[in-house]
Amino acid sequence: MKVNKRGIVAFGAIAAISTLTLAGCASGGAGDSDSGDAEFSGEITVWVDADRAGVLEDAADAFTEDTGVKVTLVQKEFGEIRDQFVQQVPTGEGPDIAVGAHDWLGVLATNGVVAPVELGDKAAEFEKVAIDAWSYEGQTYGVPYAIENIALLRNTDLVPEAPTDFADMIAKGEAAGTEYPFLVGLDPEAADPYHLYPFQTSFGAPVFGTTADGGYDAADLQIGNEGGTAFAAWLKEQGAAGVMNTNITGDLAKENFNSGKSPFFLTGPWNAPAAVEAGLNIAVDPIPAAGDQEAQPFAGVQGFFLSAESENRLAANEFLVNYIGSEDVQTALYEVGGRAPALTSAFEAAVASDPITAGFGEVGATAVPMPSIPEMGAVWEFWGVTEAAIINGGDSAALWSKMAADIQAAIG
Repeated sequence: MKVNKRGIVAFGAIAAISTLTLAGCASGGAGDSDSGDAEFSGEITVWVDADRAGVLEDAADAFTEDTGVKVTLVQKEFGEIRDQFVQQVPTGEGPDIAVGAHDWLGVLATNGVVAPVELGDKAAEFEKVAIDAWSYEGQTYGVPYAIENIALLRNTDLVPEAPTDFADMIAKGEAAGTEYPFLVGLDPEAADPYHLYPFQTSFGAPVFGTTADGGYDAADLQIGNEGGTAFAAWLKEQGAAGVMNTNITGDLAKENFNSGKSPFFLTGPWNAPAAVEAGLNIAVDPIPAAGDQEAQPFAGVQGFFLSAESENRLAANEFLVNYIGSEDVQTALYEVGGRAPALTSAFEAAVASDPITAGFGEVGATAVPMPSIPEMGAVWEFWGVTEAAIINGGDSAALWSKMAADIQAAIG
C-alpha cells in the first residue's frame, strides 16, 4: 500500500558527500559507550535516504566537531531500509541509526532489532501524535522528524467557504457546477482504506481499540462494530451515487482537480504543490465527517531509530536526540521534504510561514497514528478489496462482516 510519497525538494541539489558510502556496518570499538574515560568517542553509522542526506551531512559535521565522534552516512533507498535493517542488524552488519517510517516499528520491535531511545524531557518538545506514533508497548523507539496526513484541498475560487460536514461538501460541490462534486483517488481492486479511513472513524469504527498506555490493542478488533457496519452502508450509497468511483485513480483525481473539474480533493501534502503550480487558489480544510463523530485520518510519522546492536549507543542516542532532534535540523528536514516538522518549535515556525503546512498541521493534530503493530498486516489484506466490492454494489453488511471475521481469523 502506498502511503508515503516523495515531497517537493526545496533544498536544492545535494552535493556529493564525502562521508556517504554505499555500504556500512555497525560501528564501535574505541567508541564503546561504557567507557568512563570520555563521554563520547569512536564512531557511528547512519543509514539515510538521498532526500535527507544533505541535511544529515551538516548535522554529522557539527556532531563530530562537538564530540569527536565520526559519523558515517550510508545512502540507502528508503523502501529497502526496513528489510535490510532486519536482516543485517542481528549479524552485526547494520548501522547504529537508520531513517524510517513509524509503521515499520511493529516489525522492527518484534524482530528485536531496535532499542528504545532515551528522550527524557525532550519528549515534551515534540508533537504528541509524533511521539505516540514512535511508541510501542510503552517505550519510545525513535526521534520523529516529520508528520504526514491527508486533508481536504478546496479550490477557493469555486467554493469560498469550508464545508461543515460531508453532506454539506457534496451540496457545495454540486452547486459549483463542476463535473465532480468531490474527488478521492481509489484503486479499482483495492479502493484506498488510507484515504477513506477518516470517514470510517466518523462512524465510530476504528481498526483497533487501545491499551491503557494508549497503544493499539490487537486483541480488541473494532473495525466490525456497529459503526463499521454503518460506514459500509454509507460507502455503498456513495458508490451508487457516483461520489466514490473506483475507476477514478489517484492520478485521475489529481488531474481533474488541477484542471478545475471539482472544488474538493481529499489528498495529502504531496499533491498540494501541483495544484498551486496549476494556478489554483487552494485552502486546506479539515476532513468533513460523514457520521456523527470527528473524522480522524491516519498520521504517518517519519523518524530515525536506534539499533539494538549498536556498540556506541550513548553517542548514537546523543546524535538522535540533540542533533536530529534540534530545531535547526528539523526545520531543514521540513524544507527538504515539505512535511510538517515533528518538533513543536519547528512545527510552529513552519505553520506561521506557510498556510498549506498550517492546514495539514491542523488536521494532523487530531489524526491518529497508523497502527504499527504486526497484526495490521492482516487488516490491509482484506480491508481495501472489501471496500472496493462495496463501492461497486456488493452487499455492504455481508461483505463487511466477512471482512471482520477474516481479519480476526488471520490475527488469531
